[in-house]
Amino acid sequence: MELGLRGKVVMVTGGSRGIGKAIAMGFAEEGCRLSLCGRTQATLEEVADVITLSGVELLTVSADVTDPHGAERFVQATLDRYERIDVLVNNVGGSRRGELEALSEQDWRDTYDLNFFSTLRMVRLAVPIMKRQGGGRIINIASIWGREAGGAMTYNASKAAVISLSKSLARELAPHNILVNSVAPGSTLFPGGSWDRRQRENPIQIAQFIKDELPLGRFGRPEEVAAVVVFLASEKASLMTGACVTVDGCQSRSLI
Repeated sequence: MELGLRGKVVMVTGGSRGIGKAIAMGFAEEGCRLSLCGRTQATLEEVADVITLSGVELLTVSADVTDPHGAERFVQATLDRYERIDVLVNNVGGSRRGELEALSEQDWRDTYDLNFFSTLRMVRLAVPIMKRQGGGRIINIASIWGREAGGAMTYNASKAAVISLSKSLARELAPHNILVNSVAPGSTLFPGGSWDRRQRENPIQIAQFIKDELPLGRFGRPEEVAAVVVFLASEKASLMTGACVTVDGCQSRSLI
C-alpha cells in the first residue's frame, strides 16, 4: 500500500530504542527523512547504523526534551537540516512506581515532565511551523493505562493527560490541517525494556501474567505499535484526528 510518506520530514523523540526505534525504522521503510533525539549518544549511533542502511536521510540529536533547551535545540537542528516538520511523534515516557505516601511531590513532577510536559513542549514548538507550511501530523504515544486504571499511578495520570491533550489539540488544530492522534500501546517487550528485565528476573511470575492478562498469549512487539503510528501519519488516515488508537492485543478492558 502506498502511504504517501516518501520525503516527509519526521521527528521522533526517544527514537533510539524500543518503540521509538521501531517507529523510526517504520518511517525509514516509507522513505521519510528522519530526525531522532535521545539522551544517550551510544544508542543513537546504534540506530543510525541500522537506519542509514536503508538509504534515507537521517539526523540524530543528543537531547533531553524534558529540558526546554534540549527540546528547542532538537527542533532547531531539524529545521536547519530540513527546513520543515511534517510529522512529530512524541514517544518519550516513563514512570515512578510507589503507593501514594511513598511518592514525593517531586516524583509526580518528574513523571509529568517526562510524559506530559515533554509532549506539550514539543507540540508548542512544532505547531507554529506546521501552521506556516499548511499542515502536519502529531502522534503522541500514550498507554492503555491512560485510558483505564492500571500501572503506576503517576504513569496512569500523566498518560491520561496526554490523551486528553491530544483530543483538545485535534479540535483546535483541525482548521489548520494539523491532525493529532494518540496511540495507546499495551505491554510491549523489547531488549532492555522493563518487561524484558522483569521476565529475566522472575520468569514464572511473568508467565502467569501473560496467561492471565494477555489474550493473545504474548507481549506486543514494538513493530506492531510502529505500524499504527506510520499509518496515522499517512495520507490513508486523512480523516483520523482526535482518536486514541489502542494497540494491545485486547489486554485492556475499556469499551471505548
